[in-house]
Amino acid sequence: MKHILVGTNRPKSRSLELARIVQERYKHLGEDVEIINLEDLPLSIFTGAEYSAEKPEVLKRITDKIDDSDGIIVIAPEYNGSAPGVLKLLIDHLSFPKAFERRPVCFLGLGGMFGGLRPVEHLQQVFGYRNAYVYPFRIFLINVWNDLVNGEIQNPDIIDRITKQAEGFQKFCEALKSQKIHANNFVEL
Repeated sequence: MKHILVGTNRPKSRSLELARIVQERYKHLGEDVEIINLEDLPLSIFTGAEYSAEKPEVLKRITDKIDDSDGIIVIAPEYNGSAPGVLKLLIDHLSFPKAFERRPVCFLGLGGMFGGLRPVEHLQQVFGYRNAYVYPFRIFLINVWNDLVNGEIQNPDIIDRITKQAEGFQKFCEALKSQKIHANNFVEL
């Protein structure tokens, strides 16, 4: 199963609205995809104890989902020229190297004038450092408040791009699996 990682903990965020739209596109393509919503991750668990072998249960559940994911679809809103801190905080507490090593990942950015370009580029560096397989077709929602209103995309071209990305990411993940170079079925040559 693939997972959509909502990169903010902002209540009722546009990122979550976009995640639901992306999830629906995958469902339309015959694939169930689960949303991981960082709004469900209480910041109170980050006391330092989460670095121990005994992670808080909610963090362990997210870690297990990422570790077993067939692909991660990251929704990255732009906060102050980068990704939200809560997303980086989560990344810093995921399994190393298992979380991202040879794991397929794709990105959708959303924001103002640049549509989330900066956080996506920052995250590509992080995921690249962690040896993830980054799918090159990215989506950016520029001036998101005009194109995403009440949970609905106003521009049909964006829906077309989301569908194209989903179709391509499915093929990308399957190609990696077929060659046994995907995180969940890697065979040392």
